[in-house]
Amino acid sequence: MEEIVVTYRPHRIETGAGPLIPTELAERIAQGRQSSLFDVLGAHPQDDAWRLAAFVPGAERVEAIDLEGETFAELSPQGADVFAALLDARPEAWNYRAWRGGTDWEVKEVYRFAPILGELDEHLFAEGAHGRLWDVLGAHVREHEGVQGTSFAVWAPSARRVSVVGDFNDWDGRRHVLRPRGSTGVWEIFIPAVGDGARYKYELLGPDWELLPPKSDPVGFGAEMRPDNCSVVRDLRGRKWRDAAWMESRAARQSVDAPISIYEAHLPSWKKKNLWEWLSWRDLAEQMVPYVAEMGFTHIEALPITEHPFDGSWGYQPVGLYAPTSRLGGPHEFRDFVEACHAAGLGLILDWVPAHFPSDAHGLAKFDGTHLYEHDDPRQGYHPDWNTLIYNLGRREVANFLAANGRYWLTEHHVDGLRVDAVASMLYRDYSRKPGEWVPNRDGGRENWESVNFLRRVNAEVYGDDPSVMTIAEESTAWPGVSKPVHDGGLGFGFKWNMGWMHDTLQYIERDPIHRRHHHGEISFGLHYAFSENFVLPISHDEVVHGKGSMLAKMPGDMWGKFANLRAYYAFMFGHPGKKLLFMGQEFGQATEWNHETSVDWDLLADPKHDGLRKLVRDLNHLYRDAEALHKGDCREDGFRWVDGSAEAQSVYAWLRLAEGAKPVLCVYNFSGAQYDDWRIGVPAAGAWRTRVNSDAQAYGGAGRGPSGTVQADAAPAHGFEHSLKLSLPPLTGMIFELEG
Repeated sequence: MEEIVVTYRPHRIETGAGPLIPTELAERIAQGRQSSLFDVLGAHPQDDAWRLAAFVPGAERVEAIDLEGETFAELSPQGADVFAALLDARPEAWNYRAWRGGTDWEVKEVYRFAPILGELDEHLFAEGAHGRLWDVLGAHVREHEGVQGTSFAVWAPSARRVSVVGDFNDWDGRRHVLRPRGSTGVWEIFIPAVGDGARYKYELLGPDWELLPPKSDPVGFGAEMRPDNCSVVRDLRGRKWRDAAWMESRAARQSVDAPISIYEAHLPSWKKKNLWEWLSWRDLAEQMVPYVAEMGFTHIEALPITEHPFDGSWGYQPVGLYAPTSRLGGPHEFRDFVEACHAAGLGLILDWVPAHFPSDAHGLAKFDGTHLYEHDDPRQGYHPDWNTLIYNLGRREVANFLAANGRYWLTEHHVDGLRVDAVASMLYRDYSRKPGEWVPNRDGGRENWESVNFLRRVNAEVYGDDPSVMTIAEESTAWPGVSKPVHDGGLGFGFKWNMGWMHDTLQYIERDPIHRRHHHGEISFGLHYAFSENFVLPISHDEVVHGKGSMLAKMPGDMWGKFANLRAYYAFMFGHPGKKLLFMGQEFGQATEWNHETSVDWDLLADPKHDGLRKLVRDLNHLYRDAEALHKGDCREDGFRWVDGSAEAQSVYAWLRLAEGAKPVLCVYNFSGAQYDDWRIGVPAAGAWRTRVNSDAQAYGGAGRGPSGTVQADAAPAHGFEHSLKLSLPPLTGMIFELEG
């Protein structure tokens, strides 16, 4: 026999003439000056009965209805758009139907739902130790108590009231007031029928009940296209990743012994559909990914892709750290791009910016009316270089917010690494400041220990989650142990950009060849400290902007000389210990410096000189991957041995790259404008040495001079070896040889 379930329908209790809601309280609700409506609206015990109360602006009449739409009680006006009724029992679930004139509409009840956040979440957040903060804060499409909708949660401890506003409530901050969660400073609410794609912001009243500028969600997963700046609800659930093979092989691909050659790119300006329209994530997956893979790079490093209001910041002034920029598409399309990278054998590294943030009114600045995310003292909280604000990393909730953000991209989006921007500015309190413009630490020094602890925490957590990821520091000082593990006293990064190498070698190669003999040490000085850290050799976007000119324009001489110098320099870079990084356009000799408003000059590839340079970079990448000696010893002192570093008058350098079990590789460079014939270079073994790269080869746009096949080692001692090669060294040329057999 079928079981019959009978649900009791509450009945209205007639009351006397007095209001169920005090007039003053109703007025505060209507004025939006009531901190929490969960204490007033919805169902609450009163005089051995249940008071049902609703706030419905513009209504003349309101009824309570069950989920089938049947009326079970009419609510009486309490003044100021507040309605209430006294019932003999608490309803199980209900909504409202409102009337004004001949028009009626349904109002979803939000104040009947229990909280989303649990006690453990509250505890971890209060401790600044919530490893998956994005699961707690932000907007989450979910089913709650059998109802589909979206929950919202935000941290604003000094706010008097926090509301979520959007198209779903006519942007009226009085309608959906969030529930404060005790001393955590977190506010939350669940709103039925709101789903993916809904626009929203938070409306806050500050400590003095002042109305603050509407704020985007600090943990919002989606955002509007600038100049609009609403957050957008995005449902991240249900992704079925198809990159298991990549993820299983990632540890080997990203170790210090692996070949890592990075193609740095500003994605919106890599290529454009026309003069103004960006490629989408899917366009980039179809066009950029195959190109970078064919060029032999192992990774793409994207300039910051998190949401930012100003194109000219290139993403380095982010507002939405949890949202991929809407310029290129939504988070699902971004995940498709990540997956396309992995399918092509490419890792994806994101530039990550925990050092500073902009002061845009809709962002984090004075978020709840106080200096919540930033320091209140401008000597600690303001960056003079970038006119931006600095995170208060001594506040555990702020450190948690940022640390969780790094884990979010690696965990939720399968990103392979983070390149942390402006680390030097974080490590020193006096960074770019004059005396009197900075605050010493507790010991009276310049070190920023809060930032040091934060960076160590991030690296310990992300490598603890998955040792196969990588973190890279852009750090330009002599701070010790940047890439040393945290447990050994280091900062814990996997790699560090070698800014000193970049500066010295560019200074050298920009000189006229006739003067290089007087600056021989500039190009070799980096080898004195090449193994003190796990280095990446970066020729980044910073070297081709702000009047610095393109890489090709930096080179001395006529056009032939410029190309020859640049080819030799790239051959030098790939023979030098350290992982590699080139910015987009550098691989084929972009003629002008980078302009984010236009595309890279792809039409230059029709010129054989530019295409020849591209082929050289492609072949250098493949050689770097194929020849184990060129990458296994990148970060080990025994992976390098000088052959000849003293030929100052001729501007010639020669060294060996070595690795256990690998064929030795000989790198020879002539940075002078003269050709040297019958030049002896000592080698550690007899036999044939194959020319793997000659930057003067005709295929690369050169003159075709120098060796092209194998060179036999003679039993003629040189440079401390019993055998040597007799070589012709063309001017402005780099050559790389590998022992055969």
